[in-house]
Amino acid sequence: MSRRIKRMNPKPRSRDERDDSRPFKARSAKAGPRPGGKPGAKPPRFASERTERRAPKPPLETPAPAKPVEALLPTKVQTVTVTADENNMRVDRFLEARFPGLSFSHIQRVVRKGELRVDGKRVDSKDRLEEGQSVRIPPLKLDAPKAAVGSPSEAAQKTLAALKEMTIYEDDDVLVLNKPAGLAVQGGSGMTRHIDQMLEVMRDAKGQKPRLVHRIDRETSGCLLVAKTRFAASHLTGAFRSRSARKTYWALVPGLPKPKQGRISTFLAKEESEDDTIMRIAAHGDEGASHAVTYYAVVETAGNKLTWVSLKPVTGRTHQLRAHMEHIGHPIVGDPKYFNIENWQLPGGLQNRLHLLARRIVIPHPRGGVIDATAPLPQHMQQSWNLLGLDASRFDPIENAPEE
Repeated sequence: MSRRIKRMNPKPRSRDERDDSRPFKARSAKAGPRPGGKPGAKPPRFASERTERRAPKPPLETPAPAKPVEALLPTKVQTVTVTADENNMRVDRFLEARFPGLSFSHIQRVVRKGELRVDGKRVDSKDRLEEGQSVRIPPLKLDAPKAAVGSPSEAAQKTLAALKEMTIYEDDDVLVLNKPAGLAVQGGSGMTRHIDQMLEVMRDAKGQKPRLVHRIDRETSGCLLVAKTRFAASHLTGAFRSRSARKTYWALVPGLPKPKQGRISTFLAKEESEDDTIMRIAAHGDEGASHAVTYYAVVETAGNKLTWVSLKPVTGRTHQLRAHMEHIGHPIVGDPKYFNIENWQLPGGLQNRLHLLARRIVIPHPRGGVIDATAPLPQHMQQSWNLLGLDASRFDPIENAPEE
């Protein structure tokens, strides 16, 4: 799809610092006509999936009664071994992936009390696991359901209305929200309002609360997938673990990335200070370093001063897209952590807010078919698109990027 272009670096970098960015090729002719080649032609990869999304919802199938929801949680102490797929996974994420029915607070509680042990030792919820380690898991249970007393309070009704306004897709198992920028997905120090807390108002008669399947940064807007049932949580979490979920992000960056389509492959490690946490480019073998891969494609430029890029993360590391774009010299406009170009001035009329949108998510539905949800540009990005004359309806070349 694009020819290989030699990157011109102002100064050479060491082997460990190179980002391994290279152009990706378009699909072969066997996959069908090129998207955009004929008027009205649909990209072959997503054409069938869009049809499935618009088709009538398949009849719901009740999970086998021989495996009730409680069976997902251990009722006695058990010991499990960390698999290759779980290598370098955080302890809390490990429990979420293994037992989707657990609440965030319950996970923190069993870890804090030392009921969970790794190779016989106490751990912190942020510690990383290694393949082959032995994890002792205590008996687990769901938080007791809150008793319903009369009609929802005024505050609960407002929260329900806010969630409904964010909803871009919903069925009996799945909810896709268009999370606004500035609203956190989960709680933290001093955090009083976040998506996980808002979902409390959606507990059903059995006390089941919708569960977060993945996360996006607080200042990033766009598609956030939520499982409404334990059955859906288990399947969707598995889809993320097996990388069956495809995510597309849109961003605005300064300059023009060269080549216009490429792959960024680095190791990332968390660097924490008293008041901030960032991801730094690390070398293979560094403590806490995880491999991260991102594909990017230039969609449209505004006089070579600003560029709209589409991003496809293959892995899901913290701040991965933000750190990767900064690494190749094109940090995302409005990023308070990673934008550090000296003497760069924001063009008039553009808001100094993070220009990053979780544009689209495509993932197999737990009961068959495909979930394909798209989020619109948030207000501050729409304003920038209008001022720069960018056409949001343009074909997105990231659809031709590989899946790995």
